[in-house]
Amino acid sequence: MGAVREFPYSFIDRVIIPETDIRTRVQALGEQITRDFQDSDRLLLLGLLRGSVVFLTDLMREIRRPITMDFMSVSSYSKSQSSGFVRIDSDHKTNIRGWDVILIDDIVDSGFTLRTIRKLLLDREPRSLKICALLDKPERHKVDIPIDYLGFSIPDYFVVGYGLDYDEKGRNLPYIASIDLKKGED
Repeated sequence: MGAVREFPYSFIDRVIIPETDIRTRVQALGEQITRDFQDSDRLLLLGLLRGSVVFLTDLMREIRRPITMDFMSVSSYSKSQSSGFVRIDSDHKTNIRGWDVILIDDIVDSGFTLRTIRKLLLDREPRSLKICALLDKPERHKVDIPIDYLGFSIPDYFVVGYGLDYDEKGRNLPYIASIDLKKGED
């Protein structure tokens, strides 16, 4: 692995999930999904943009089944705070009736976004609907949400990296890092 990379953003506090741990966990999730859907001929990975892109891309390469992917663009955050309002900016294109759908998200915080999207998708009559999240902050949940495939549970840190951002910065980091919000005003 060699030299430690310098943090490219002043607001980064510390790495909480290294790149190697992410890679190992994504491989395990891919193997589990492959087993769980070994008989499915209509498996759809439905990513919530933009935070899930890196996770979904790596995960789909670990699933040894025919898959289709699609995306929805939703938003509920402004800087570091969830607004509580879920806005669908762009809906998925695939008619999911009769499909096995795995909804892919980067992080579960309050649970409001996933609850809203899950209800919408269930009304569209998929054969099955599972939720896969890279990160979960259980102590921040305001509503119960079933997470069928989980990468990591983390404490109540605001994090960036591996697709997650702080005001559109930090998505390109290959690890998950906590941020110091006092420094984030740079």
